[in-house]
Amino acid sequence: MRMTLLQTDIVWADPDANIRQAEALLRQHAGSDVYVLPEMWATGFATEPEGIAQSESACAALRWMQKTAREYDCAVAGSLAVQTADGHYRNRHYFCCPEDTTWYDKHHLFTYGHEDRFYTAGDKRVVVTWRGCRFRLATCYDLRFPLWTRYTEEQPFDVIICVANWPQSRQTAWEVLTRARAVENQSYLVAVNRTGDDSYSHYVGESRVVDARGTILGQCDADTVQALTVVLDLEALLSARRRFRVLDDSDPFILPARRQ
Repeated sequence: MRMTLLQTDIVWADPDANIRQAEALLRQHAGSDVYVLPEMWATGFATEPEGIAQSESACAALRWMQKTAREYDCAVAGSLAVQTADGHYRNRHYFCCPEDTTWYDKHHLFTYGHEDRFYTAGDKRVVVTWRGCRFRLATCYDLRFPLWTRYTEEQPFDVIICVANWPQSRQTAWEVLTRARAVENQSYLVAVNRTGDDSYSHYVGESRVVDARGTILGQCDADTVQALTVVLDLEALLSARRRFRVLDDSDPFILPARRQ
Protein backbone atom coordinates (compact mmCIF):
# COMPACT_ATOMS: atom_id res chain seq x y z
CA MET A 1 0.00 0.00 0.00
CA ARG A 2 1.62 3.20 -1.24
CA MET A 3 0.75 6.20 0.97
CA THR A 4 1.62 9.83 0.25
CA LEU A 5 1.41 12.46 2.99
CA LEU A 6 0.66 15.98 1.76
CA GLN A 7 1.96 18.41 4.39
CA THR A 8 0.69 21.87 3.44
CA ASP A 9 0.89 25.45 4.71
CA ILE A 10 -2.83 26.23 4.81
CA VAL A 11 -3.91 29.64 3.53
CA TRP A 12 -6.63 30.93 5.82
CA ALA A 13 -10.16 30.69 4.39
CA ASP A 14 -8.95 30.38 0.79
CA PRO A 15 -10.02 27.01 -0.63
CA ASP A 16 -8.85 27.84 -4.15
CA ALA A 17 -5.28 28.58 -3.00
CA ASN A 18 -5.22 25.46 -0.86
CA ILE A 19 -6.53 23.30 -3.68
CA ARG A 20 -3.77 24.61 -5.97
CA GLN A 21 -1.14 23.85 -3.32
CA ALA A 22 -2.44 20.32 -2.74
CA GLU A 23 -2.70 19.59 -6.44
CA ALA A 24 0.85 20.76 -7.12
CA LEU A 25 2.22 18.44 -4.41
CA LEU A 26 0.12 15.51 -5.54
CA ARG A 27 1.13 15.84 -9.19
CA GLN A 28 4.79 15.58 -8.18
CA HIS A 29 4.05 12.24 -6.48
CA ALA A 30 1.72 10.46 -8.87
CA GLY A 31 1.21 6.72 -8.52
CA SER A 32 0.21 6.31 -4.87
CA ASP A 33 -2.80 4.38 -3.63
CA VAL A 34 -3.76 6.95 -0.99
CA TYR A 35 -3.03 10.66 -0.53
CA VAL A 36 -3.64 12.23 2.88
CA LEU A 37 -4.14 15.94 3.61
CA PRO A 38 -4.34 17.71 7.01
CA GLU A 39 -7.40 18.60 9.07
CA MET A 40 -9.57 21.35 7.55
CA TRP A 41 -7.00 21.51 4.77
CA ALA A 42 -9.00 23.89 2.57
CA THR A 43 -9.64 26.65 5.13
CA GLY A 44 -7.51 26.28 8.25
CA PHE A 45 -8.90 25.30 11.66
CA ALA A 46 -12.00 27.49 11.54
CA THR A 47 -13.56 27.09 14.98
CA GLU A 48 -16.12 29.74 14.00
CA PRO A 49 -17.24 28.35 10.64
CA GLU A 50 -19.89 30.85 9.57
CA GLY A 51 -18.77 32.52 6.37
CA ILE A 52 -15.87 30.07 5.98
CA ALA A 53 -17.34 26.57 5.84
CA GLN A 54 -19.08 25.77 2.58
CA SER A 55 -22.24 23.74 2.26
CA GLU A 56 -21.37 20.12 1.63
CA SER A 57 -23.35 20.07 -1.61
CA ALA A 58 -21.34 22.99 -3.03
CA CYS A 59 -17.94 22.35 -1.45
CA ALA A 60 -15.23 22.95 -4.07
CA ALA A 61 -12.55 21.17 -2.02
CA LEU A 62 -14.69 18.03 -1.70
CA ARG A 63 -15.41 18.09 -5.44
CA TRP A 64 -11.65 18.36 -6.06
CA MET A 65 -10.95 15.37 -3.79
CA GLN A 66 -13.51 13.26 -5.64
CA LYS A 67 -12.32 14.38 -9.08
CA THR A 68 -8.69 13.68 -8.15
CA ALA A 69 -9.55 10.20 -6.89
CA ARG A 70 -11.14 9.40 -10.26
CA GLU A 71 -8.39 11.03 -12.32
CA TYR A 72 -5.50 9.33 -10.52
CA ASP A 73 -7.31 6.09 -9.64
CA CYS A 74 -6.50 6.58 -5.96
CA ALA A 75 -8.04 7.50 -2.63
CA VAL A 76 -7.79 11.03 -1.20
CA ALA A 77 -8.32 11.65 2.52
CA GLY A 78 -8.53 14.81 4.60
CA SER A 79 -11.02 16.77 6.67
CA LEU A 80 -13.11 19.79 5.69
CA ALA A 81 -15.30 22.24 7.56
CA VAL A 82 -18.72 21.82 5.96
CA GLN A 83 -22.33 22.65 6.63
CA THR A 84 -24.51 19.61 6.04
CA ALA A 85 -28.05 19.53 4.69
CA ASP A 86 -29.48 19.52 8.22
CA GLY A 87 -27.85 22.89 8.91
CA HIS A 88 -25.16 21.52 11.25
CA TYR A 89 -21.49 22.30 10.90
CA ARG A 90 -19.24 19.25 10.81
CA ASN A 91 -15.50 18.67 10.86
CA ARG A 92 -15.86 15.88 8.33
CA HIS A 93 -12.96 13.58 7.44
CA TYR A 94 -13.54 12.37 3.89
CA PHE A 95 -12.06 9.28 2.27
CA CYS A 96 -12.73 9.68 -1.45
CA CYS A 97 -12.28 6.73 -3.82
CA PRO A 98 -12.90 6.73 -7.59
CA GLU A 99 -16.39 5.26 -7.21
CA ASP A 100 -17.57 6.44 -3.78
CA THR A 101 -16.93 8.69 -0.78
CA THR A 102 -16.92 7.67 2.88
CA TRP A 103 -16.73 10.11 5.78
CA TYR A 104 -16.11 10.27 9.49
CA ASP A 105 -17.32 13.17 11.65
CA LYS A 106 -14.81 14.20 14.32
CA HIS A 107 -15.98 12.77 17.64
CA HIS A 108 -13.74 14.61 20.10
CA LEU A 109 -14.30 18.27 19.37
CA PHE A 110 -11.54 20.52 20.69
CA THR A 111 -13.36 22.21 23.57
CA TYR A 112 -10.23 24.13 24.63
CA GLY A 113 -10.45 25.96 21.28
CA HIS A 114 -14.29 26.17 21.41
CA GLU A 115 -14.80 23.90 18.43
CA ASP A 116 -17.73 22.37 20.32
CA ARG A 117 -19.66 25.66 20.31
CA PHE A 118 -20.27 25.60 16.59
CA TYR A 119 -19.72 22.02 15.36
CA THR A 120 -21.72 18.85 15.92
CA ALA A 121 -19.70 15.85 17.08
CA GLY A 122 -19.90 12.54 15.27
CA ASP A 123 -20.91 9.40 17.14
CA LYS A 124 -19.74 6.66 14.79
CA ARG A 125 -16.33 5.03 14.48
CA VAL A 126 -15.55 4.53 10.79
CA VAL A 127 -13.38 1.96 9.01
CA VAL A 128 -13.15 2.04 5.21
CA THR A 129 -11.59 -0.70 3.06
CA TRP A 130 -9.60 0.27 -0.03
CA ARG A 131 -7.54 -2.17 -2.13
CA GLY A 132 -7.65 -4.77 0.61
CA CYS A 133 -6.46 -2.44 3.39
CA ARG A 134 -8.70 -1.39 6.29
CA PHE A 135 -8.36 2.26 7.32
CA ARG A 136 -9.61 3.67 10.62
CA LEU A 137 -10.35 7.39 10.25
CA ALA A 138 -9.50 9.83 13.06
CA THR A 139 -9.09 13.58 13.38
CA CYS A 140 -6.57 15.54 15.47
CA TYR A 141 -7.87 15.69 19.09
CA ASP A 142 -9.13 12.09 18.74
CA LEU A 143 -5.48 11.09 19.03
CA ARG A 144 -5.59 11.74 22.78
CA PHE A 145 -8.38 9.22 23.45
CA PRO A 146 -7.24 5.60 23.09
CA LEU A 147 -10.63 3.95 23.64
CA TRP A 148 -12.08 5.72 20.63
CA THR A 149 -9.35 4.42 18.30
CA ARG A 150 -9.26 0.93 19.82
CA TYR A 151 -8.86 -2.10 17.56
CA THR A 152 -11.74 -4.54 18.12
CA GLU A 153 -12.83 -7.83 16.59
CA GLU A 154 -16.07 -6.13 15.58
CA GLN A 155 -14.24 -3.34 13.79
CA PRO A 156 -10.71 -4.41 12.86
CA PHE A 157 -8.32 -2.22 10.91
CA ASP A 158 -4.76 -2.15 9.57
CA VAL A 159 -3.99 1.59 9.38
CA ILE A 160 -5.10 4.59 11.41
CA ILE A 161 -5.27 7.78 9.35
CA CYS A 162 -5.18 10.82 11.64
CA VAL A 163 -5.45 14.24 10.01
CA ALA A 164 -4.55 17.23 12.18
CA ASN A 165 -3.86 20.88 12.87
CA TRP A 166 -1.51 20.14 15.78
CA PRO A 167 0.34 23.19 17.13
CA GLN A 168 4.04 23.36 17.88
CA SER A 169 3.30 24.11 21.55
CA ARG A 170 2.08 20.51 21.93
CA GLN A 171 4.50 18.83 19.54
CA THR A 172 5.91 16.51 22.22
CA ALA A 173 2.42 15.07 22.71
CA TRP A 174 2.20 14.54 18.92
CA GLU A 175 5.43 12.58 18.97
CA VAL A 176 4.32 10.36 21.86
CA LEU A 177 0.66 9.82 20.99
CA THR A 178 1.19 8.90 17.33
CA ARG A 179 3.57 6.13 18.39
CA ALA A 180 1.37 4.98 21.27
CA ARG A 181 -1.76 4.59 19.12
CA ALA A 182 0.19 2.50 16.59
CA VAL A 183 1.77 0.24 19.23
CA GLU A 184 -1.36 -0.44 21.27
CA ASN A 185 -3.39 -1.32 18.18
CA GLN A 186 -0.61 -3.25 16.38
CA SER A 187 -1.31 -1.12 13.34
CA TYR A 188 0.30 1.39 11.07
CA LEU A 189 -0.51 5.01 11.79
CA VAL A 190 -0.40 7.75 9.18
CA ALA A 191 -0.58 11.18 10.80
CA VAL A 192 -0.67 14.31 8.63
CA ASN A 193 -0.21 17.74 10.18
CA ARG A 194 0.01 21.21 8.64
CA THR A 195 2.78 23.81 8.70
CA GLY A 196 2.64 27.59 8.93
CA ASP A 197 0.59 29.93 11.09
CA ASP A 198 -2.94 31.06 11.80
CA SER A 199 -4.28 33.57 14.33
CA TYR A 200 -3.94 31.04 17.13
CA SER A 201 -0.84 28.92 16.66
CA HIS A 202 2.32 28.02 14.81
CA TYR A 203 2.41 24.56 13.22
CA VAL A 204 5.62 22.72 12.39
CA GLY A 205 4.13 19.72 10.60
CA GLU A 206 6.36 16.69 11.15
CA SER A 207 3.75 14.47 9.53
CA ARG A 208 4.75 10.85 9.95
CA VAL A 209 4.17 7.17 9.33
CA VAL A 210 4.60 4.84 12.31
CA ASP A 211 4.62 1.05 12.28
CA ALA A 212 3.14 -1.37 14.83
CA ARG A 213 6.36 -1.39 16.87
CA GLY A 214 6.38 2.39 17.17
CA THR A 215 9.16 2.82 14.62
CA ILE A 216 8.92 5.96 12.50
CA LEU A 217 9.10 4.78 8.88
CA GLY A 218 9.12 8.29 7.46
CA GLN A 219 8.59 11.87 8.62
CA CYS A 220 8.19 15.19 6.85
CA ASP A 221 10.60 17.97 7.71
CA ALA A 222 9.59 20.67 10.17
CA ASP A 223 8.25 23.95 8.80
CA THR A 224 8.30 22.65 5.24
CA VAL A 225 5.61 22.19 2.60
CA GLN A 226 6.35 18.65 1.53
CA ALA A 227 4.99 15.39 0.14
CA LEU A 228 6.32 12.13 1.56
CA THR A 229 5.62 8.66 0.18
CA VAL A 230 5.92 5.50 2.28
CA VAL A 231 5.04 1.94 1.26
CA LEU A 232 3.17 -0.08 3.89
CA ASP A 233 3.75 -3.84 3.99
CA LEU A 234 0.35 -5.23 4.95
CA GLU A 235 1.42 -8.86 4.79
CA ALA A 236 4.27 -8.15 7.20
CA LEU A 237 1.80 -6.46 9.55
CA LEU A 238 -0.59 -9.41 9.53
CA SER A 239 2.28 -11.86 9.98
CA ALA A 240 3.53 -9.91 12.99
CA ARG A 241 0.06 -9.96 14.51
CA ARG A 242 -0.13 -13.73 14.08
CA ARG A 243 3.26 -14.24 15.75
CA PHE A 244 2.87 -11.79 18.62
CA ARG A 245 -0.81 -11.97 19.51
CA VAL A 246 -1.17 -8.91 21.72
CA LEU A 247 -4.61 -8.07 20.41
CA ASP A 248 -5.95 -11.43 21.63
CA ASP A 249 -5.22 -10.38 25.21
CA SER A 250 -6.79 -6.95 25.08
CA ASP A 251 -9.59 -6.12 27.50
CA PRO A 252 -13.17 -6.22 26.20
CA PHE A 253 -15.04 -2.97 26.65
CA ILE A 254 -18.19 -1.12 25.75
CA LEU A 255 -17.61 2.46 24.72
CA PRO A 256 -19.82 4.65 26.92
CA ALA A 257 -22.16 7.19 25.40
CA ARG A 258 -20.56 10.59 24.96
CA ARG A 259 -21.97 13.28 27.22
CA GLN A 260 -23.84 15.98 25.35
